[in-house]
Amino acid sequence: MKVVIVSYRRGRHTVTPNQAILKVSDIEEKKAAYKYVGKKVVYETSSGKKIKGVITAVHGNKGRLRARFEKGLPGQAIGKEVKMT
Repeated sequence: MKVVIVSYRRGRHTVTPNQAILKVSDIEEKKAAYKYVGKKVVYETSSGKKIKGVITAVHGNKGRLRARFEKGLPGQAIGKEVKMT
């Protein structure tokens, strides 16, 4: 299962870099996404640092997931893969 960071959680005037929108390769609808809420995710930087997070909610109707991380994610994280446990 491939989990990719699609974007930060955003508003019209704000960006929240410690919250990210994730896309899971197996999910295409909202109902299927609910079973992943509460799972832990880890983003590993190119230098080897690990930023831990938790999936908090479903985002939208296409089965995207919202995750909250301990620290803000770097801009390079968008489009990269995340490990889910």
